Amino acid sequence: MKVGLLMEAAETQQALAAAALEQLREHAAGLDGIVREEIRSTLIEQLGALEEDSRRAGESLRALKQAASLRLAAWSVGVAALSAAIPLTIGGWLLPSHAEVAALRATRSELSSHVAQLIQQGGRVELRHCGAARRLCVHVDRGAPTYGEASDYLVVKGY
Repeated sequence: MKVGLLMEAAETQQALAAAALEQLREHAAGLDGIVREEIRSTLIEQLGALEEDSRRAGESLRALKQAASLRLAAWSVGVAALSAAIPLTIGGWLLPSHAEVAALRATRSELSSHVAQLIQQGGRVELRHCGAARRLCVHVDRGAPTYGEASDYLVVKGY
């Protein structure tokens, strides 16, 4: 009888354990669905946050690109202006003004008329120092007639 009672108690315990195991399996199956749903909702939430962060990063990069483009344009204009200003400044400093150019032209014209006048008055005479005494002599035209009472004047070559 003791063994029978023991067997009956063991069967009852086995039935209870089987029922607990079945409940545990059902609970585990329910937990699996809950865990999957939690993972899915967490993943969706994290992907949404990632999308927002990516969007903000893209906007920041576009703003940075625009600022860099503006800065590059400003530097380019500044360098071009400086590159043009330096030669203009040096040219203005070194080159003569319009008044100076006009004065130089007037001086050149005056000097040209003086040179023409000198040429007419013997400015093309070829003078040299001749002999050991280094006396001043002139190149004469031997084919031209002589002048003066003693024929001591000769025509200078080129006149």
